[in-house]
Amino acid sequence: MLIRMVLALANESLERYLEHEISMADIELEGVSKYDDSWQRVVRSCADIIVISESVFPEPVESGIGVLTSLPEGPTTVVLHNDDSTDVQAGFIAAGAHSALYSGISQTRLTSALEATVEARRQLMQLEWNEHRRKQKPKMADFSSGSETMQLFMREVQQVAVSDSLLLITGETGVGKEHLAKVIHAESSRASGPFVAVNTAALPEQLLESELFGHKQGAFTGATRSRRGAFEQAHGGTIFLDEIGEMPLHLQTKLLRVLQDYEIRPLGAEKSSWVDTRVIAATNRNLEEDVENGIFRKDLYYRLSVVRLQIPPLSMRSVDIPHLARKFVTDFKLKIRRDVHHISDSAMEALCRYDWPGNVRELMNVIERSMLLCQGKTIRVEDLPSTFQTVSDTSGTQPDGPHLPQDWEQKTLVEVVQRVQEQTEKCYLEMILQKKQGRIKHTAEHAGITTRSLYNKMRKYGLRKEDYN
Repeated sequence: MLIRMVLALANESLERYLEHEISMADIELEGVSKYDDSWQRVVRSCADIIVISESVFPEPVESGIGVLTSLPEGPTTVVLHNDDSTDVQAGFIAAGAHSALYSGISQTRLTSALEATVEARRQLMQLEWNEHRRKQKPKMADFSSGSETMQLFMREVQQVAVSDSLLLITGETGVGKEHLAKVIHAESSRASGPFVAVNTAALPEQLLESELFGHKQGAFTGATRSRRGAFEQAHGGTIFLDEIGEMPLHLQTKLLRVLQDYEIRPLGAEKSSWVDTRVIAATNRNLEEDVENGIFRKDLYYRLSVVRLQIPPLSMRSVDIPHLARKFVTDFKLKIRRDVHHISDSAMEALCRYDWPGNVRELMNVIERSMLLCQGKTIRVEDLPSTFQTVSDTSGTQPDGPHLPQDWEQKTLVEVVQRVQEQTEKCYLEMILQKKQGRIKHTAEHAGITTRSLYNKMRKYGLRKEDYN
């Protein structure tokens, strides 16, 4: 985790020395003493650690320390004082400083003291993050909804969660299939066991078998040591097989044998091993069609779909959008460290009118992006992607006329055509990238363009394949 340290020292040469000595990959260090407004820069720095000379504080010094310790970031404050007195040191600590050091100590001792401060801050941040993760433990309440459709679905989930039955979770991309699997695991008798997730579409075919079932040393070229597979790692718990529809046919046969006999045979092994693992599979494909087309085994499909749970898409429960959007704002505040608290009414209306082809995952990405770009404490329509601004623009048109943005009246026909073409192109690429989970080659083939052309268009519209994985 990155730690930001700001130096505001009376001795500029000492500041330059520390900038050189405290150079770690996860430390972002900035010296501000060379500026006339160094105190204001310290206050606005959003730093995790502030090292400041007594002379840089405004009068009275105690008030300055109070300002620093009351900042939203809660920085660790180290004061360098000129009087080598324990009473002075105690006075600074009493005023709120975390540490007070005599400015006359050697540079080596000062460096060591600051490195210890960095480590203490790192441990504090780790504890805070672990606490956050503990609070974010998957639970049924994560899927609470005002939609009757979703409420009925969650009642079905509650009934099957406590069992050990095989489950097949279906639904559009981004509806939260893996998160639901984690919730089911947390609510089951296997909650104390491991939860192991494998995306069967993310690994090359030659590696997927080893990932699932493991291998013995020497089983293939490069197998220099034995490796436990996901099924063995999930013993006593749950294994989640995401994108099960992408699994090659020959591995479908081996998976069926595991589901029937509860035994696995690692690559290169002479005998099978028994595993006690609950299997939850998920897909956004139509497996019935895949069975008819001969690309998915019928017996495996029937074996997996003992209980089938189809998550309703976000477009069917738009009543949940305001609650989810506000929840994500709260969740992302700690992750991205932005002081954003609210969503404006107009921005919320634009979010609610959108179709959400990428479902909850797309909503999460939009909220995180908007918080990063937001200039204040409230997300406005201007902070949302251009797609949502277009949705907002159309809201002011006349009800009995064509639904066209009013600002078109100020544009030429060429400008309007170009804008519509770009918006359509961007929306289309976002849709296909979502469908293909960000796989560039497949997206380009589907769109009928070259991968280079696709990369150029993605760069033009600010699209990243990582957002669609």
